[in-house]
Amino acid sequence: MTSTEMTNNHGANNAGSMRTAAGEYLTFVLGNEQYGIEILKVQEIRGYDAVTQIANMPPFIKGVINLRGKIVPIVDLRIKFKLGKVEYNEFTVVIILNLNGRIVGIVVDGVSDVRELREEHLREVPSLVTRIDTKYIVGLATIEQEMLILVDIEKLMTSNEMELMDAAVH
Repeated sequence: MTSTEMTNNHGANNAGSMRTAAGEYLTFVLGNEQYGIEILKVQEIRGYDAVTQIANMPPFIKGVINLRGKIVPIVDLRIKFKLGKVEYNEFTVVIILNLNGRIVGIVVDGVSDVRELREEHLREVPSLVTRIDTKYIVGLATIEQEMLILVDIEKLMTSNEMELMDAAVH
């Protein structure tokens, strides 16, 4: 069964319905959980460095950096997902994403690996499983004893709050 068939069989209006496909995912850590985003969206991975803050932004928007002449907004996913106290250390990294020409950085606790996910690894998100808003979750993946939360990074980065940041940056 393809992921499209899974969505059709389980209701496209269900926020936790499967909206993802097999492929390669970059896995990263936020708090105690492992997350995954499509590797094709990742441009580069950098160590966390100081950002320039912009006034009147939501707390999860840390500010901007200058990346080879481009102004790139930086979003701390730990704050966005309300995962508790945020500490920056030597493992904290910024994943630079290219979302259809829009460059955005996300701060995470650490990058784990690139994983190949097949259809048999993919699961729907049961309701009330996660503390973060399920509209940004496309599914779960289980590989051996590991569980990955797969994030719809484009949906997250096109939310209303992100439009505020775009207006401030441009």
